[in-house]
Amino acid sequence: MNSRIKDIREEILSKAWYTLKRYTYQWKTFKGPWQEQSREVYDRGNGAAVLMYNSNTKKVLLIKQFRMPTWVNGNKNGLLLETPAGVLDSNDPEACMKREIEEETGYRVQHITPVFQTYMSPGAVTEILHFFTCDYSKATKVATGGGNEHETEDLFVEEYPFKEIRTMVNEGAIKDAKTLLLLQHGMLNGLI
Repeated sequence: MNSRIKDIREEILSKAWYTLKRYTYQWKTFKGPWQEQSREVYDRGNGAAVLMYNSNTKKVLLIKQFRMPTWVNGNKNGLLLETPAGVLDSNDPEACMKREIEEETGYRVQHITPVFQTYMSPGAVTEILHFFTCDYSKATKVATGGGNEHETEDLFVEEYPFKEIRTMVNEGAIKDAKTLLLLQHGMLNGLI
């Protein structure tokens, strides 16, 4: 337990999609005195994302989908290119990621490699994201993909040549943080 925090009060603000809470607490500052602080914290669970690359065809698989918050914040069509990802429904990130891969892309992969974990927006969101990579091939395609209709997912699956991916990253065409992290990991580690 952190001895720098005390008198924590929790208030639920919303439980619509996930849970939004306000925490008010006393924090012992690095300069010494105690200070009352208040923060809103969004708990949407933990998640996973995967870089799917095809080492034979030298392509990366990405999905395109509408993201309302980006549209609200200036993305004119609201569409983002992203790596397959999803919210964990159990304590087994690898199993959840394999399920999401099949739902979103139509590929059934046997092996994914864990690469790192990170908090994506630690100032407001509790989520820790588990990152994976996997080498896929046409032989592992078992369905159309496109997402889970019951979860109102509407995804378009596309493949991009490695060279085009590098250009897109360098020109700022990819704006999703998890996707950028995985693509840069792939480039730094010789996967792309």
